Amino acid sequence: FNDSSYINAIRKILEDIVYRKIYITGGIGASGGNEGFQQPYFLPNMTAYCETCASVGNIIWNQRMFLYDGSSAYIDVLERTLYNAFLSGVSLKGDRFFYPNPLESFGQHNRSRWFGCACCPPNVARLLPSLPGYIYAKTDKSIYINLFIENSAHIDFNGNKVELMQKTSFPWQGRVEITVKPNKAETFELLVRIPGWARNEVIPGNLYYFTDSIPDGVKLILNGNNIDYKTRNGYAVINNQWKAGDKLIVEFPMKIRKITADYKVEADRGKNAVQRGPLVYCAEWPDNMKGHVLNLLFNKNAGLTSQFYPDSLNGIEIISTRARQTRKNMNGQIIFDEEQTVNLIPYYAWNNRGPGEMMVWLPINEHSVHPLPAPTIAYKSKVSGSRETSAIRAINDQYEPLNSNDHSWPFYHWWPVTDTWEWVQYDFEKPQTISYTKVYWFDDGPDGGCRIPETWELLYKSGDNWVPVKPKTAYKVIKDAWNELEFEPVNTCAIRLRVKIGKEFSGGIHEWVIK
Repeated sequence: FNDSSYINAIRKILEDIVYRKIYITGGIGASGGNEGFQQPYFLPNMTAYCETCASVGNIIWNQRMFLYDGSSAYIDVLERTLYNAFLSGVSLKGDRFFYPNPLESFGQHNRSRWFGCACCPPNVARLLPSLPGYIYAKTDKSIYINLFIENSAHIDFNGNKVELMQKTSFPWQGRVEITVKPNKAETFELLVRIPGWARNEVIPGNLYYFTDSIPDGVKLILNGNNIDYKTRNGYAVINNQWKAGDKLIVEFPMKIRKITADYKVEADRGKNAVQRGPLVYCAEWPDNMKGHVLNLLFNKNAGLTSQFYPDSLNGIEIISTRARQTRKNMNGQIIFDEEQTVNLIPYYAWNNRGPGEMMVWLPINEHSVHPLPAPTIAYKSKVSGSRETSAIRAINDQYEPLNSNDHSWPFYHWWPVTDTWEWVQYDFEKPQTISYTKVYWFDDGPDGGCRIPETWELLYKSGDNWVPVKPKTAYKVIKDAWNELEFEPVNTCAIRLRVKIGKEFSGGIHEWVIK
């Protein structure tokens, strides 16, 4: 273990993750295709993988690194992952689980009771009971307090039995009472971790930073007296002759903080995240504006207030701020509604009231907001397909992909089906006359399992029959572009897009427009 080349390699890998590739929730792994990382700063929110198992591994890894050199930076990462990305992986009832833990959803994500490859539930089951082993650590001269959880512990410290008791309502309140009871009085160092979020540091490195700076507000009170302290490796060092009944009170500032990402993180530009203590917050559909949150434009100058609600989601601190709904009109202009109060909940608690819209990164300018789509024929239609999944709603959400392999926003696919005809369909509220369509194919080559199709055709419903339209232009099958088709006008109550999937690869659709 003292092989310096091995240790340096581990540190470099961990730094690469924490400085360039970790999510604000502590989740790691940007893509599910490789169940791993992409290039630095590529951190899409809607399609974030952040596997629950990866959070478990991240926690264990940082714990081992702390045990090696005693730096609180590793526990800061551990704490962020524990309270956010990991805890999101299991429902509040403990009976449903997330495999990936995205930072944004339009309702296509929902926890499952089990998985075909069920690695995440047992990893949750093994980490939770192991948490007592993460709270404290020791050397021959010091006892470390790493996590703030109400507990009592008995530590064999150089032959002296030391009992430590924490009394706290953390993470809702920042006050932690620590009672020290050694069997016999002894002088030693008690090292109390001062979390990065209490020291104006979101996470080690510069990937994320607070939009404001607060003065050092951490207070330490020993036996009723405020004490000055020195820090070492992120720990407050209290060197004292400890005797039974000594009480140390630690008070952490629990101010609500706004966070900005490095500008290189394209997905988070023009947005803020919100954190209180170690908890990252999100906006979720049941609390806000008729079930919509993805179209909210937040007032970056609005205040942030919080209140504890004991009967909500097993008891949570809810943060309130101000935002406006946005929507597009038929000319593509953005319409802004009146400003309203918006409530935010801890990220770990989302999806406990059913699937729906959620987002962690909150838009603060109109260039980063996703307005409700314009009321086009396609958007107002009932959508169906040969493979029914929640992602089918993506084909008429009016999001134009950057290219056929764009994974930053949801898409609809038929994978792993190959060598067959598949379809998607719009059923209209009332008969419509249409004469134009365009479709944007999903193609994740060369590494993925989907390619542009062999061919496609458009049919309209005439009575009980499906009839091909009469094209005025040729059918095209083009990657990374719209595939447009003009046809003789038809008046119909439904339109169907049939797609011939290739023999070796499946296929999918980003967006389908009709006019």
